[in-house]
Amino acid sequence: MVKQTSSFHALLIVFVFFFLGVAAKGVHSFQEKNYHNLLNLQNIILQWQQQQHQNGELSSCLSQRSRSVKGATILQMKHRAYCSGKVINWNKEQQKLLALDVLHVNYLQSRIKNLHSFNKNGVLDTQIPITSGVKLQTLNYIVTVELGGRQMTLIVDTGSDLTWVQCQPCKLCYNQQDPLFNPSMSPSYKQILCNSSTCKSLEIATGNSGLCGGNPPTCNYYVSYGDGSYTRGELARENLNLGTIPVINFVFGCGRNNHGLFGGASGLLGLGRSDISVVSQTSSIFGGVFSYCLPSMEAGASGSLVLGGNYSVYRNSTPFSYTRMIPNPQLTTFYFLNLTSISIGGVQLQAPGFGKFPGILIDSGTVISRLPPGIYRALKAEFSKQFSGYPSAPGYSILETCYNLSSYQEVNVPIMKFQFEGNSAMHVDVRGMFYFVKSDASQVCLALASLSFEDEIGIIGNYQQRNQRIVYDIKESKVGFAGETCSSI
Repeated sequence: MVKQTSSFHALLIVFVFFFLGVAAKGVHSFQEKNYHNLLNLQNIILQWQQQQHQNGELSSCLSQRSRSVKGATILQMKHRAYCSGKVINWNKEQQKLLALDVLHVNYLQSRIKNLHSFNKNGVLDTQIPITSGVKLQTLNYIVTVELGGRQMTLIVDTGSDLTWVQCQPCKLCYNQQDPLFNPSMSPSYKQILCNSSTCKSLEIATGNSGLCGGNPPTCNYYVSYGDGSYTRGELARENLNLGTIPVINFVFGCGRNNHGLFGGASGLLGLGRSDISVVSQTSSIFGGVFSYCLPSMEAGASGSLVLGGNYSVYRNSTPFSYTRMIPNPQLTTFYFLNLTSISIGGVQLQAPGFGKFPGILIDSGTVISRLPPGIYRALKAEFSKQFSGYPSAPGYSILETCYNLSSYQEVNVPIMKFQFEGNSAMHVDVRGMFYFVKSDASQVCLALASLSFEDEIGIIGNYQQRNQRIVYDIKESKVGFAGETCSSI
């Protein structure tokens, strides 16, 4: 906090900043009237207390709220937490989920290194509701699609390519909320042979080659997610409905042996860039464009996953700004951007790690953003300086910058912006700034962490992506950002 000055000096400063703010409004991204946002802690604590003590019987994760608008099919998107009436201990769950996120990031770093060392020689729209998955014991997001005539709740992951669901008969399956997919009940289900080009594409998409099994020899897949989670089964084709739009002979994984931390979801929706991702398989339908607005964790909050480039269905409150995807022939499945700077409360950080190839990865499956050590140190120093009026608290796990805010009803939080090549910016929503380790706000941490080494790849996680429309345009090789308050459709 800034120390008090004389009344005259304080009044003079107020007028100077007022007139500067009015004159500069809308001219430059770092010259705004207000560099801070208010975070209402009392409302957040109340909502979480209600969720912990509810005996609610939320029937199903499955959403019936998909609909078509102006040629776009909208799918509701939620945080995976809110698909079960199960009562959980907030403090323990937050700590466990953060530990799982560490393992997920380690997996991504390992997969990137493995791929880097591998040498390889009429458009529609659809909108899908997207929601939080906290009550399914994860901090990721879920959507509902229809596969072979049965609705499935899937985790949305831009860092994965293969879409898969748990299948009957199942040798080993984790508990999911809804019935397993039964391929024997679907006349449109077809297994894929192991000598096909589709089977061979698994190595790029998953890091593991397709394996032969059965008679005739079918293509078996294996995906490991680095946190002990994995899925194994056969590669197959099935009719998929994304909202009201049919996708015939969609390639997916029919998981017969699945284990891990997928909560109660039926599987995973892969939005990466390989040939077998949803984006690639539907490019003739949706033009290789998709976007999402990730809602915050409040009960009932929901956003949308939009497949297709119909901008008229968005509810963005600010104009879009675009930055190019950084191409990398050896890491073609990921979305890399050139991070040029970060600002805290209007102060632009200076660090040697900005603008380095191959850039920073944007990933909906990672929770907490990870920054190279040099950038994180600069961010931590500036944020701590501007937030110094609040009492500190011990760090937790990967989170170093923590505060005890239990005696405050609201706090003044410096605005954070990620700046990208092309004068594009992602404004971090105030509810994406802090990770509440304890639900009484006695241990609240800045929701960003440092990587171990400078040469590791930075990641923008879903915590910082909340409440904004993020557009991925594969054909134009660009990503766009705009402010949007996610809400039910």
